[in-house]
Amino acid sequence: MAVKQQQDSAAWRAICDKFNNAQNLTEVESRNDPENDPFRSKYKSFEADEAGMRAAKLGAVEYYLGVNHVDTEELSAGQEHLMNCMKLLERCRVSSENVSLFIHVRNQLGILWAGRDETEMAQGFLETAESIYQRYMKEDGSPPTDMTEYFTSEENLLTHQERTKRFELAYTHTMYYLAQVYKNLGETERAATYCHSTLQRQLQLNQFSPMEWALNAATLSQYYITKGRYMEGRHCLSAATVISGLAGEVPSETESERREHLRQKRAEIARCWIKYCLNLLQDSKKLLEDNIGELDTDRQDELKRARRREEEEEEKGRKSALLFGSEDTFDSIASLEEKVLCLFPLDFTEARSVFLIGQNYVTQAKEYFQMDGYVTDHIEILQDHSSLFRALAFFEEDLERRCKMHKRRVDMLEPICNDLNSQYYLLIRRQLMFELAETYSEMMDLKLTLANRQADTQSLDNHTIKKFNSLCSASAKYFQMFLDSLCSPEGKFPDVLEEEVLRPALVARFRVARLHSRLISSVPPVQLENLNRSLENYKYVVQYCEAHPEAAAAAETELELSKEMVGLLPLKINRLKARMAANN
Repeated sequence: MAVKQQQDSAAWRAICDKFNNAQNLTEVESRNDPENDPFRSKYKSFEADEAGMRAAKLGAVEYYLGVNHVDTEELSAGQEHLMNCMKLLERCRVSSENVSLFIHVRNQLGILWAGRDETEMAQGFLETAESIYQRYMKEDGSPPTDMTEYFTSEENLLTHQERTKRFELAYTHTMYYLAQVYKNLGETERAATYCHSTLQRQLQLNQFSPMEWALNAATLSQYYITKGRYMEGRHCLSAATVISGLAGEVPSETESERREHLRQKRAEIARCWIKYCLNLLQDSKKLLEDNIGELDTDRQDELKRARRREEEEEEKGRKSALLFGSEDTFDSIASLEEKVLCLFPLDFTEARSVFLIGQNYVTQAKEYFQMDGYVTDHIEILQDHSSLFRALAFFEEDLERRCKMHKRRVDMLEPICNDLNSQYYLLIRRQLMFELAETYSEMMDLKLTLANRQADTQSLDNHTIKKFNSLCSASAKYFQMFLDSLCSPEGKFPDVLEEEVLRPALVARFRVARLHSRLISSVPPVQLENLNRSLENYKYVVQYCEAHPEAAAAAETELELSKEMVGLLPLKINRLKARMAANN
């Protein structure tokens, strides 16, 4: 078998050599043809062209053998046939007869090496395929012969239109595989560009599965969102929503599996929309907040003045962007985009419009990802919903209404947190405990600010004190629950904190200390107990960081304040003790 392959290879190498001489015979030697035999070189050229075509045909056979072996997981045999195809084509000039095969075989070798995690080998084959396509389109551009035509009769040859479509589809595959390669190499910007171009070409060629295309576009949106490129992110998501609609509904009971698949993919696209709205609100908050986390009105005014210029830039950006869509879908995509802000919301009205869109997609996502069967997904969606409320609350000037938004967060997360099984969902429970603790703390601060605004003096009425203490205790309870979740089954707190819980644990200790010192009581023994618990937790932060100096960087601010309080609190405790002794 090996000897036979070598003989074939040598024979076809000779054929390729003949093909290489064809152009020379046509363009140079023909000038020297004698008058009595004016077409001698042309006839020789025809013979060489035929030899080149035979080389391409044998190369195609090797290609199909290679693909079959790869498809049946005989990778080494597949590689051998594909490389035989490459060798046959090596000494042939790229032409309209063989350019499609040149690209297909490199695509297949790219896939083969990528599957072996040899990403750079794959990159080499695919980038060569790309450059062959680009050079061919620049120098020739005519619809090239498709490989299937090597083995069909004259009357069954493809139309120019079909040839072009198949050739462009092969190059689309090159771009698709390159997007994967660049992603694996960590070249995310380049990967996104190739992914975007692939999606656009699939639409133009009308060669795509609507739901798969939509999910890829929605996934691409997440890259743009992380880069703060909300216009491109919105465009991808709008296109994903419109194109997913082309998949239609499947009413037949016999196709329940496919119907379930469609529902899941649409729910996943809804989740991408949630992330879009959430990130847009959060990035806007970062832009507008002052050094204590409140709305900076001067900055807000400044950004509003700059808004018109931003809107003009957005319009220019839209015109220069690579937009998705065909004649059938372009208007639908643009119509959906117009309903969603892509510039940073600068006030409550704008923020609320983004929030409501996000909340609508929360409802859609929860319809599929229900607690029964999708516990983790359902809770992640609830956490995003809570984060949407938190981001919106930043823009709300009315403190009562802001407090109610945080109460909504508590109402959606608290029952879940308390019902979850710690054995199976420990990490999720810890996240929920921490978020609930922080939410109660924010509500406590808001209630105190409101009370101080309404009171003429610093004295608070009993109702306000009771409410404040209730919120304060609830916050401390959830921080303590988080800390307790770190203990061994015997209830012992770890001597050394794992890296992933180091900062949360130190912050929780610090916050518990702070909360106990803020509890309001007129009973001295209760005051003393609260201050002692506060001091105990401040001391823990200081002593842990002294014993593990590398931990200090994880909670610098908390450590600095803890040291300060470890110095001050004993004085306060001693004064209280002295007062209690004097009263006895």
